[in-house]
Amino acid sequence: MNYLTKSFVKDPNIVSRKIAGEVILVPIRNNVGDLKNIYTLNGVATRIWELIDGKRQPEDIKKVILEEYEIEEEEAEKDLLEFLSQLKEIKAIVASDV
Repeated sequence: MNYLTKSFVKDPNIVSRKIAGEVILVPIRNNVGDLKNIYTLNGVATRIWELIDGKRQPEDIKKVILEEYEIEEEEAEKDLLEFLSQLKEIKAIVASDV
């Protein structure tokens, strides 16, 4: 899958919360938080999570990351694609129809 040309939306079965300055993702299974599978996001991952809205493509998200953080373009793209792949693997995001 070419992640750079797809838009993604957050799966409604994933809840994000900011606790003690860190953002965590908690999967909801059968209306209960799956506390065995909690994911903690670092600063850049948190920003990417905030930017996933179903409208922006990863290329757009990469541009924002490049503007806001001191990072080389190749590294930003590699890290972004890896993070999106991880989010897709844990079913935190799905491809958008927009």
